[in-house]
Amino acid sequence: MRFNGWPELKEAFISGNNPVTFMLAPMAMVLREQGVPVKIVYLGHRDGSALMVRKESDLHTIEDLRGKRVAVPNRFSNQYLMITKALKDHGMTSKDINLIEMPPPDMPAALYAKAVDAIISGEPFMGQTELDGYGRVLYQAKELWPNFISCVLVVDERFIAKNPEKVQKLVDGIAKSGLWLDKSMENRMKAAKAVAENYYNQDPRLLRFVLSKPPDRVTYTKLKLAKKDFEEIETLALQAGILKKHIAFEEYADMRFSENTTGIGPYPWEAP
Repeated sequence: MRFNGWPELKEAFISGNNPVTFMLAPMAMVLREQGVPVKIVYLGHRDGSALMVRKESDLHTIEDLRGKRVAVPNRFSNQYLMITKALKDHGMTSKDINLIEMPPPDMPAALYAKAVDAIISGEPFMGQTELDGYGRVLYQAKELWPNFISCVLVVDERFIAKNPEKVQKLVDGIAKSGLWLDKSMENRMKAAKAVAENYYNQDPRLLRFVLSKPPDRVTYTKLKLAKKDFEEIETLALQAGILKKHIAFEEYADMRFSENTTGIGPYPWEAP
């Protein structure tokens, strides 16, 4: 199922219509705080986000964003937390810029039209602006937040209770496909073609670009849950006012499926 915005995806999960999905990590934690039976079971990828500005702009540092319009996917996104972290690291706060919430698919056009000065979201939307010639990377995610996490795989814990074997099979599949993707650039190029043509109905050129320029723009290994990663997210979320109080890692995370991927190997897959 495809969603163009995070609010719609969130509501589909809460209603039970979509009990398994990828979701923004802080959003999942907030839902748990609100009593929604959500459990994070695995990561989707690491890095895979970039802060983009127009190619000809005079914006070259975080300090240059002072007074500028910066689009983020959602206030419950890790991209929002990344911006607040970057501002803090440079002696600024979110009050020093004009933050605008915007669905990621709308961001490239907004940057092109100069409706905003900078955009930050997951790929491939950021790469689209660069590939089309009007966007420039100000910072890759790893430069602002090493080992950055954006999306996580979440499952309704009632679904977990009834279908643990299905959840494990899904997590195993994500682990195997990630290992296969990061095994070689040849595999990444095969995946770009297969996914673009069979799922996205688009030219694979964009996915090839995102998966190779640079090769570590987005990575698909080291996806097991780590408590320290989420403690850092929680600290930033509390500082930003997204979370109201401390929430124990065990409340919103179920590590058993992640731990069961230890020693797993890549898919023996060949593109048709």
